[in-house]
Amino acid sequence: MASIHQFPTRVEEEEQQPPALHDRAMDNLRFIRETMERASEFTAVPGWGGVLMGVTALAASFVAAQQPTRNLWLWTWMVEALVALMVGGWAMDRKAGKAEQPLLSGPGRKFALSYSPPILVGILLTIVLYRSGFSHILPGMWLLLYGTAVVTGGAFSVKIVPVMGLCFMLLGTVALFTPKAFEDYLMAAGFGVLHIIFGFIIARRHGG
Repeated sequence: MASIHQFPTRVEEEEQQPPALHDRAMDNLRFIRETMERASEFTAVPGWGGVLMGVTALAASFVAAQQPTRNLWLWTWMVEALVALMVGGWAMDRKAGKAEQPLLSGPGRKFALSYSPPILVGILLTIVLYRSGFSHILPGMWLLLYGTAVVTGGAFSVKIVPVMGLCFMLLGTVALFTPKAFEDYLMAAGFGVLHIIFGFIIARRHGG
């Protein structure tokens, strides 16, 4: 009696075959895309450096509130801006070194080019507004333009950085319509408290 051979159906053949080539290709493309996304982010934004910048800003807000003249008040914040710049630059360089990522690599260069224009505008407007007798506008303007710099630079960094910038911009908007008596409190809330809060978040999620 002839034996009957049962040939496997098409479905059974497909089940016995290894994963389709396009599935492996998609996995490889996904890995490449994620790697490129990480490489295109400027990850040297300092966490603990941001916390330290916040602490110095809180100290500066206390000192500024004690100054008897507007000129001394302005110089207090100018010194704080210089200190914050030095702390931030040192922290960024240290973090980039640990990650073996050149500070002025492609993403770092894009961050710097996007971050700098609002800061330069803020310096020019500070001179003009102070000489014109509109120094009461300075806190709101500083917070707004600093927030703008963080948002534009943060477009090339981790996602939490633009969020921080938006918070600065919101606080700056409030400061523009708040009586002068509260200016140092708002400066402390922005350059002090916001830096500390987001510094902690960045340090925990993305390293110091």
